[in-house]
Amino acid sequence: MKILENISLKPYNTFGLDVKAKYFVEVNNLTDLKEIVKANDSQKLFILGGGSNMLLTTDINKIVVKLNLKGIEVVENDEDYVLVEAQAGENWHEFVLWALAQDFGGIENLSLIPGNVGTTPIQNIGAYGVEVKDTLHSCKALNVKTLAVEEFSNKDCEFAYRESIFKNSLKDQYIITSVTFKLTKHNHNLKVEYGAIQKELDLENITVPTIQDISKAVIRIRQSKLPDPKEIGNSGSFFKNPIVSTETFNHLHSIYPTMPHYILNDAEVKIPAGWLIEKVGFKGYRIGDAGVHNLQALVLVNYGKATGEQIKKLSQTVQNEVKKVFNISISAEVNIF
Repeated sequence: MKILENISLKPYNTFGLDVKAKYFVEVNNLTDLKEIVKANDSQKLFILGGGSNMLLTTDINKIVVKLNLKGIEVVENDEDYVLVEAQAGENWHEFVLWALAQDFGGIENLSLIPGNVGTTPIQNIGAYGVEVKDTLHSCKALNVKTLAVEEFSNKDCEFAYRESIFKNSLKDQYIITSVTFKLTKHNHNLKVEYGAIQKELDLENITVPTIQDISKAVIRIRQSKLPDPKEIGNSGSFFKNPIVSTETFNHLHSIYPTMPHYILNDAEVKIPAGWLIEKVGFKGYRIGDAGVHNLQALVLVNYGKATGEQIKKLSQTVQNEVKKVFNISISAEVNIF
Protein backbone atom coordinates (compact mmCIF):
# COMPACT_ATOMS: atom_id res chain seq x y z
CA MET A 1 0.00 0.00 0.00
CA LYS A 2 1.69 3.14 -1.28
CA ILE A 3 0.50 6.68 -0.64
CA LEU A 4 1.06 8.92 -3.66
CA GLU A 5 1.12 12.72 -3.72
CA ASN A 6 -0.55 15.32 -5.99
CA ILE A 7 -2.46 12.84 -8.14
CA SER A 8 -4.98 13.96 -10.75
CA LEU A 9 -8.44 12.51 -10.12
CA LYS A 10 -9.50 12.94 -13.75
CA PRO A 11 -9.42 9.16 -14.42
CA TYR A 12 -11.33 8.48 -11.20
CA ASN A 13 -14.47 10.60 -11.67
CA THR A 14 -16.99 10.15 -14.46
CA PHE A 15 -17.31 13.91 -15.04
CA GLY A 16 -13.64 13.79 -16.10
CA LEU A 17 -12.75 16.77 -13.91
CA ASP A 18 -9.05 17.43 -13.52
CA VAL A 19 -8.84 18.11 -9.79
CA LYS A 20 -5.95 16.92 -7.70
CA ALA A 21 -5.72 14.79 -4.57
CA LYS A 22 -3.07 15.92 -2.11
CA TYR A 23 -2.59 12.26 -1.23
CA PHE A 24 -3.91 9.15 -2.95
CA VAL A 25 -3.88 5.49 -2.00
CA GLU A 26 -5.51 2.37 -3.47
CA VAL A 27 -6.82 -0.11 -0.92
CA ASN A 28 -7.26 -3.72 -2.06
CA ASN A 29 -8.17 -5.48 1.18
CA LEU A 30 -9.83 -4.91 4.54
CA THR A 31 -6.54 -5.07 6.46
CA ASP A 32 -5.07 -2.16 4.50
CA LEU A 33 -8.32 -0.20 4.84
CA LYS A 34 -8.23 -0.58 8.63
CA GLU A 35 -4.58 0.44 8.65
CA ILE A 36 -5.16 3.67 6.73
CA VAL A 37 -8.22 4.53 8.83
CA LYS A 38 -6.40 3.79 12.09
CA ALA A 39 -3.45 5.97 11.08
CA ASN A 40 -5.56 8.96 10.11
CA ASP A 41 -8.44 10.96 11.52
CA SER A 42 -11.53 10.09 9.47
CA GLN A 43 -11.95 13.79 8.62
CA LYS A 44 -8.68 13.58 6.72
CA LEU A 45 -9.94 10.76 4.49
CA PHE A 46 -11.94 10.98 1.27
CA ILE A 47 -13.39 7.59 0.33
CA LEU A 48 -13.62 7.07 -3.43
CA GLY A 49 -15.70 4.35 -5.07
CA GLY A 50 -16.52 4.39 -8.78
CA GLY A 51 -16.48 8.19 -8.93
CA SER A 52 -19.85 8.26 -10.67
CA ASN A 53 -22.08 10.13 -8.24
CA MET A 54 -19.91 13.09 -7.45
CA LEU A 55 -19.06 16.57 -8.65
CA LEU A 56 -15.60 17.74 -7.62
CA THR A 57 -15.41 21.53 -7.53
CA THR A 58 -11.98 21.88 -5.94
CA ASP A 59 -8.77 19.98 -5.21
CA ILE A 60 -9.07 17.43 -2.40
CA ASN A 61 -6.77 18.39 0.45
CA LYS A 62 -7.14 14.96 2.06
CA ILE A 63 -6.04 11.37 1.61
CA VAL A 64 -8.19 10.00 -1.20
CA VAL A 65 -8.75 6.31 -0.52
CA LYS A 66 -9.67 4.40 -3.68
CA LEU A 67 -11.68 1.39 -2.47
CA ASN A 68 -10.79 -1.64 -4.59
CA LEU A 69 -12.22 -4.48 -2.46
CA LYS A 70 -13.17 -7.27 -4.90
CA GLY A 71 -15.10 -10.51 -4.84
CA ILE A 72 -18.56 -12.00 -5.38
CA GLU A 73 -19.72 -14.96 -3.31
CA VAL A 74 -22.94 -16.92 -2.86
CA VAL A 75 -23.32 -17.05 0.92
CA GLU A 76 -26.72 -18.73 1.21
CA ASN A 77 -28.82 -20.74 -1.17
CA ASP A 78 -32.27 -22.32 -0.99
CA GLU A 79 -34.91 -23.45 -3.43
CA ASP A 80 -36.27 -19.99 -4.22
CA TYR A 81 -33.67 -17.42 -3.25
CA VAL A 82 -29.95 -16.85 -3.12
CA LEU A 83 -27.93 -14.47 -0.97
CA VAL A 84 -24.98 -13.00 -2.85
CA GLU A 85 -22.30 -10.90 -1.16
CA ALA A 86 -20.44 -8.48 -3.42
CA GLN A 87 -17.44 -6.50 -2.21
CA ALA A 88 -17.61 -2.71 -2.32
CA GLY A 89 -15.09 -2.28 -5.13
CA GLU A 90 -16.97 -4.42 -7.65
CA ASN A 91 -18.32 -2.49 -10.63
CA TRP A 92 -22.11 -2.34 -10.30
CA HIS A 93 -23.03 -3.11 -13.90
CA GLU A 94 -20.57 -5.99 -14.05
CA PHE A 95 -22.18 -7.37 -10.90
CA VAL A 96 -25.62 -7.10 -12.53
CA LEU A 97 -24.30 -8.99 -15.57
CA TRP A 98 -22.82 -11.65 -13.28
CA ALA A 99 -26.20 -12.12 -11.57
CA LEU A 100 -27.96 -12.38 -14.93
CA ALA A 101 -25.48 -15.02 -16.07
CA GLN A 102 -26.50 -17.10 -13.05
CA ASP A 103 -30.20 -16.35 -13.78
CA PHE A 104 -30.52 -14.51 -10.47
CA GLY A 105 -33.27 -11.90 -10.64
CA GLY A 106 -34.15 -8.63 -8.98
CA ILE A 107 -31.57 -6.12 -10.19
CA GLU A 108 -31.98 -6.36 -13.98
CA ASN A 109 -33.77 -2.99 -14.14
CA LEU A 110 -30.66 -1.41 -12.62
CA SER A 111 -28.44 -2.38 -15.55
CA LEU A 112 -25.83 0.07 -16.85
CA ILE A 113 -25.95 2.38 -13.83
CA PRO A 114 -22.39 3.64 -13.34
CA GLY A 115 -20.51 3.21 -10.09
CA ASN A 116 -19.46 0.50 -7.67
CA VAL A 117 -21.42 -1.85 -5.42
CA GLY A 118 -20.32 -0.16 -2.20
CA THR A 119 -21.99 3.14 -2.97
CA THR A 120 -25.34 1.71 -4.06
CA PRO A 121 -26.87 1.56 -0.55
CA ILE A 122 -25.68 5.08 0.32
CA GLN A 123 -27.66 6.56 -2.54
CA ASN A 124 -30.30 3.82 -2.72
CA ILE A 125 -29.83 3.88 -6.48
CA GLY A 126 -32.89 3.24 -8.58
CA ALA A 127 -34.26 3.11 -12.11
CA TYR A 128 -37.33 1.87 -13.96
CA GLY A 129 -39.40 1.08 -10.88
CA VAL A 130 -36.67 -0.68 -8.90
CA GLU A 131 -34.38 0.53 -6.11
CA VAL A 132 -31.47 -1.17 -4.38
CA LYS A 133 -33.53 -1.40 -1.18
CA ASP A 134 -35.85 -3.88 -2.96
CA THR A 135 -33.16 -6.58 -3.02
CA LEU A 136 -30.61 -5.49 -0.44
CA HIS A 137 -30.51 -8.03 2.40
CA SER A 138 -27.72 -6.42 4.42
CA CYS A 139 -24.42 -4.64 4.15
CA LYS A 140 -21.18 -4.63 6.10
CA ALA A 141 -19.42 -1.41 7.01
CA LEU A 142 -16.27 -0.43 8.82
CA ASN A 143 -16.83 1.80 11.85
CA VAL A 144 -14.13 4.45 11.42
CA LYS A 145 -13.85 4.99 15.18
CA THR A 146 -13.78 1.42 16.49
CA LEU A 147 -12.42 -0.28 13.33
CA ALA A 148 -15.06 -2.97 13.81
CA VAL A 149 -16.94 -4.26 10.79
CA GLU A 150 -20.64 -4.02 11.59
CA GLU A 151 -23.62 -5.48 9.75
CA PHE A 152 -26.67 -3.42 8.81
CA SER A 153 -29.97 -5.02 7.90
CA ASN A 154 -32.23 -3.56 5.22
CA LYS A 155 -34.28 -1.88 7.95
CA ASP A 156 -31.17 -0.52 9.65
CA CYS A 157 -30.27 1.35 6.47
CA GLU A 158 -33.36 3.59 6.74
CA PHE A 159 -33.86 3.76 3.01
CA ALA A 160 -35.88 6.47 1.30
CA TYR A 161 -35.89 7.93 -2.21
CA ARG A 162 -32.15 8.35 -2.99
CA GLU A 163 -31.50 8.39 0.73
CA SER A 164 -30.13 6.15 3.46
CA ILE A 165 -28.78 6.37 6.97
CA PHE A 166 -25.29 6.57 5.45
CA LYS A 167 -26.14 9.90 3.84
CA ASN A 168 -27.69 11.28 7.00
CA SER A 169 -27.15 10.41 10.67
CA LEU A 170 -24.21 8.06 9.98
CA LYS A 171 -22.55 10.13 7.27
CA ASP A 172 -18.73 9.78 7.34
CA GLN A 173 -18.94 7.38 10.29
CA TYR A 174 -18.84 4.15 8.27
CA ILE A 175 -17.20 2.82 5.13
CA ILE A 176 -19.28 0.18 3.37
CA THR A 177 -17.12 -2.85 2.59
CA SER A 178 -19.63 -5.28 1.09
CA VAL A 179 -23.32 -5.61 0.22
CA THR A 180 -25.44 -8.78 0.31
CA PHE A 181 -28.43 -9.08 -2.02
CA LYS A 182 -31.39 -11.43 -1.86
CA LEU A 183 -32.08 -12.47 -5.44
CA THR A 184 -34.69 -14.76 -6.96
CA LYS A 185 -33.75 -18.07 -8.61
CA HIS A 186 -37.06 -18.47 -10.45
CA ASN A 187 -40.54 -16.91 -10.52
CA HIS A 188 -38.80 -13.59 -11.01
CA ASN A 189 -40.82 -10.46 -10.20
CA LEU A 190 -40.57 -8.68 -13.55
CA LYS A 191 -41.00 -4.90 -13.69
CA VAL A 192 -41.82 -3.76 -17.21
CA GLU A 193 -44.33 -0.97 -16.65
CA TYR A 194 -41.84 1.87 -16.11
CA GLY A 195 -40.29 4.01 -18.83
CA ALA A 196 -40.11 2.47 -22.26
CA ILE A 197 -39.29 -1.10 -21.22
CA GLN A 198 -42.55 -2.59 -22.55
CA LYS A 199 -42.16 -0.66 -25.78
CA GLU A 200 -38.64 -2.05 -26.25
CA LEU A 201 -39.88 -5.58 -25.61
CA ASP A 202 -42.70 -5.09 -28.13
CA LEU A 203 -40.20 -3.90 -30.75
CA GLU A 204 -38.31 -7.16 -30.25
CA ASN A 205 -41.57 -9.16 -30.38
CA ILE A 206 -40.89 -10.48 -26.88
CA THR A 207 -44.16 -11.48 -25.21
CA VAL A 208 -42.74 -13.59 -22.36
CA PRO A 209 -39.64 -11.68 -21.27
CA THR A 210 -36.80 -13.06 -19.20
CA ILE A 211 -34.73 -11.02 -16.77
CA GLN A 212 -32.04 -10.99 -19.45
CA ASP A 213 -34.52 -9.50 -21.95
CA ILE A 214 -35.42 -6.75 -19.48
CA SER A 215 -31.76 -5.95 -18.85
CA LYS A 216 -31.08 -5.67 -22.58
CA ALA A 217 -34.12 -3.41 -23.00
CA VAL A 218 -32.92 -1.15 -20.16
CA ILE A 219 -29.43 -1.02 -21.66
CA ARG A 220 -30.81 -0.04 -25.08
CA ILE A 221 -32.97 2.70 -23.52
CA ARG A 222 -30.13 4.11 -21.44
CA GLN A 223 -27.67 4.02 -24.34
CA SER A 224 -30.17 5.79 -26.61
CA LYS A 225 -30.53 8.84 -24.38
CA LEU A 226 -27.70 8.87 -21.83
CA PRO A 227 -24.15 9.85 -22.78
CA ASP A 228 -21.28 7.41 -22.18
CA PRO A 229 -19.01 8.94 -19.50
CA LYS A 230 -16.02 7.64 -21.48
CA GLU A 231 -17.05 9.93 -24.34
CA ILE A 232 -18.74 12.87 -22.57
CA GLY A 233 -18.12 13.51 -18.88
CA ASN A 234 -21.26 13.11 -16.77
CA SER A 235 -22.59 11.42 -13.64
CA GLY A 236 -25.90 10.17 -15.02
CA SER A 237 -28.95 11.76 -13.45
CA PHE A 238 -27.79 14.97 -11.78
CA PHE A 239 -31.10 15.85 -10.12
CA LYS A 240 -33.65 13.93 -8.07
CA ASN A 241 -37.19 13.72 -9.35
CA PRO A 242 -39.18 16.02 -7.02
CA ILE A 243 -42.05 14.69 -4.95
CA VAL A 244 -44.93 17.15 -4.52
CA SER A 245 -48.26 17.11 -2.76
CA THR A 246 -51.32 15.92 -4.65
CA GLU A 247 -52.74 19.42 -4.30
CA THR A 248 -49.67 20.98 -5.92
CA PHE A 249 -49.70 18.41 -8.70
CA ASN A 250 -53.40 18.90 -9.45
CA HIS A 251 -52.82 22.63 -9.79
CA LEU A 252 -49.86 22.15 -12.15
CA HIS A 253 -51.63 19.42 -14.10
CA SER A 254 -54.53 21.77 -14.81
CA ILE A 255 -52.02 24.12 -16.44
CA TYR A 256 -49.85 21.42 -18.06
CA PRO A 257 -52.19 18.51 -18.94
CA THR A 258 -49.36 16.50 -20.55
CA MET A 259 -47.14 16.65 -17.46
CA PRO A 260 -45.80 13.11 -16.85
CA HIS A 261 -46.12 11.87 -13.28
CA TYR A 262 -46.09 8.88 -10.97
CA ILE A 263 -48.69 8.68 -8.20
CA LEU A 264 -46.91 7.45 -5.07
CA ASN A 265 -49.86 7.49 -2.68
CA ASP A 266 -52.95 9.53 -1.85
CA ALA A 267 -50.86 12.48 -0.75
CA GLU A 268 -47.77 12.50 -3.00
CA VAL A 269 -46.90 12.57 -6.69
CA LYS A 270 -43.45 12.28 -8.28
CA ILE A 271 -42.73 14.50 -11.30
CA PRO A 272 -39.78 13.84 -13.66
CA ALA A 273 -37.17 16.55 -13.14
CA GLY A 274 -36.03 16.08 -16.74
CA TRP A 275 -39.44 17.17 -18.01
CA LEU A 276 -39.41 20.28 -15.80
CA ILE A 277 -35.91 21.21 -16.98
CA GLU A 278 -36.84 20.67 -20.61
CA LYS A 279 -40.02 22.71 -20.18
CA VAL A 280 -38.06 25.75 -18.94
CA GLY A 281 -35.82 25.56 -22.01
CA PHE A 282 -32.58 24.09 -20.70
CA LYS A 283 -32.46 20.84 -22.68
CA GLY A 284 -29.34 21.07 -24.83
CA TYR A 285 -28.27 24.33 -23.16
CA ARG A 286 -24.55 24.94 -23.03
CA ILE A 287 -22.29 27.58 -21.58
CA GLY A 288 -18.66 26.95 -22.40
CA ASP A 289 -18.00 23.24 -21.86
CA ALA A 290 -20.68 22.84 -19.17
CA GLY A 291 -24.03 21.77 -20.53
CA VAL A 292 -27.39 20.08 -20.18
CA HIS A 293 -27.52 16.99 -22.37
CA ASN A 294 -29.50 17.38 -25.59
CA LEU A 295 -31.29 14.03 -25.25
CA GLN A 296 -31.89 13.86 -21.50
CA ALA A 297 -32.25 17.12 -19.58
CA LEU A 298 -31.72 15.33 -16.27
CA VAL A 299 -28.05 14.90 -17.18
CA LEU A 300 -25.43 17.63 -16.87
CA VAL A 301 -22.30 17.12 -18.96
CA ASN A 302 -18.70 18.19 -19.30
CA TYR A 303 -17.92 18.63 -22.98
CA GLY A 304 -14.20 18.64 -22.24
CA LYS A 305 -12.75 21.46 -20.22
CA ALA A 306 -15.51 22.51 -17.86
CA THR A 307 -14.60 22.90 -14.21
CA GLY A 308 -16.63 21.45 -11.38
CA GLU A 309 -17.48 24.96 -10.26
CA GLN A 310 -18.88 25.81 -13.72
CA ILE A 311 -21.06 22.70 -13.70
CA LYS A 312 -22.23 23.53 -10.18
CA LYS A 313 -23.12 27.06 -11.27
CA LEU A 314 -25.08 25.67 -14.24
CA SER A 315 -26.97 23.31 -11.91
CA GLN A 316 -27.94 26.23 -9.68
CA THR A 317 -29.15 28.22 -12.70
CA VAL A 318 -31.34 25.29 -13.74
CA GLN A 319 -32.68 24.88 -10.20
CA ASN A 320 -33.52 28.58 -9.96
CA GLU A 321 -35.41 28.61 -13.27
CA VAL A 322 -37.46 25.51 -12.40
CA LYS A 323 -38.31 27.10 -9.05
CA LYS A 324 -39.27 30.36 -10.76
CA VAL A 325 -41.57 28.75 -13.34
CA PHE A 326 -43.10 25.84 -11.40
CA ASN A 327 -42.44 26.79 -7.78
CA ILE A 328 -40.84 23.35 -7.37
CA SER A 329 -37.42 22.82 -5.84
CA ILE A 330 -35.26 20.19 -7.51
CA SER A 331 -32.26 18.99 -5.55
CA ALA A 332 -29.00 17.46 -6.72
CA GLU A 333 -28.76 13.69 -6.68
CA VAL A 334 -24.97 13.80 -7.00
CA ASN A 335 -22.71 14.62 -4.07
CA ILE A 336 -21.01 17.98 -4.54
CA PHE A 337 -17.57 18.48 -3.01
